[in-house]
Amino acid sequence: MDYVTLERLAEFICGDDSSFAPLYRTGSELTRFFQRAGISGYVHRNETRKWWTLDVLKSLNREQLYEVIKRLASPKEYSGDTDKVRLALKSLNDILKLEGINVSLNGAIPVITEGPVKFDLTEEQTEENELKPLPPPNFFNLGIEPSIAEILKSRWEEADKCVKAESYLAAIIIMGSLLEGMILSVMQRYPQTANQSANAPKDKNGKPKRFHEWSLSEMIEVAHAVGWIDLDVKYFSHALRIFRNLIHPYEQMAHQVFPDKDTCNICWLVVQAAANDLARVLQTPSTVK
Repeated sequence: MDYVTLERLAEFICGDDSSFAPLYRTGSELTRFFQRAGISGYVHRNETRKWWTLDVLKSLNREQLYEVIKRLASPKEYSGDTDKVRLALKSLNDILKLEGINVSLNGAIPVITEGPVKFDLTEEQTEENELKPLPPPNFFNLGIEPSIAEILKSRWEEADKCVKAESYLAAIIIMGSLLEGMILSVMQRYPQTANQSANAPKDKNGKPKRFHEWSLSEMIEVAHAVGWIDLDVKYFSHALRIFRNLIHPYEQMAHQVFPDKDTCNICWLVVQAAANDLARVLQTPSTVK
């Protein structure tokens, strides 16, 4: 394969904070990845991950490279997470298209097909920038109070309507309330875990405040501290919180912020990421500390 193709595969394998790589792999994880792909004899020893991975790929024959690609496309590599599998397939095929290679799934089995390279510039390519409606999680299957589940479902649908109507500020305000409601539902499910966190807000007597007295900022901090949301979700949730505060007209006037389609799109992704993390906690109680 071409050097550029191999370099992009190396970046994908390492997951160097790239938008097209669904996983980040440490040096020891790289060794284990190649072993899972059936490639033995390569051990990462503190070298720069990308260049070590590229050297490994350059030493492989085409059959071995195909095994690496199929492992990268395998749902087993992503614990069956459909979003990550979908992203992996799209990204891999973007990398491999100029090699005349396509990888797809037959059930859960990766399949590679070869064909002529198609690269047509006769028609102008337009980038799709439309916001896609995100399907709401099935809140009723997460073991939270049915009344809260109904409210969260309703607000998700209302946010989607605001997006479609290009009412971006209204959409973001509802998204912020969604984030708060989702975290609160997990806190109510596991109150002891939330209250025992070192980040839990205290009253003047040093006792944890009642949940309705918590700010969204405090909820986000505790949710991360106890392992309910990942670090990236924590940071971006705070950004959504700041935009949610634009519900106050003087706040918007002071900062002169006017959310647009791009801002709204980012906030939608934050809500989706938070929903995925929190749903994982509710569906696998053993992960709760």
